[in-house]
Amino acid sequence: MPANSKLKGAIGEELAAEYLQSKGYTLVGMNYRVRGGEIDVIVKNRKYLVFAEVKTRKNANFAMAMEFVNEAKMQRLIVAAKLYLAANPTRLQPRFDVIEVYAPDGGKPFINHIENAFSEG
Repeated sequence: MPANSKLKGAIGEELAAEYLQSKGYTLVGMNYRVRGGEIDVIVKNRKYLVFAEVKTRKNANFAMAMEFVNEAKMQRLIVAAKLYLAANPTRLQPRFDVIEVYAPDGGKPFINHIENAFSEG
């Protein structure tokens, strides 16, 4: 991945984490990496432990950011989440969300939070 794409992704992940915290979630972790997968942002509230995939784009002209979360990506997220939960048991209900961050050059970012975007089954 080119350096500017990595930077754009990191900025998007920071914006997503700030957004989720503003919605009452507590930040648990970011960029949780395991063999075979990575989780961009992990947050929790009273009911859920949320594993969030963050997709950052300039705009949705080509495709919605969510469309870049394909089946293989979902499976990698599920594997990473299972490993996280094995190491960090919780009574909270796990949930997979996708956070679309649209950050036009020089413009105000827009965030679309898709709760329960996909499930293990």
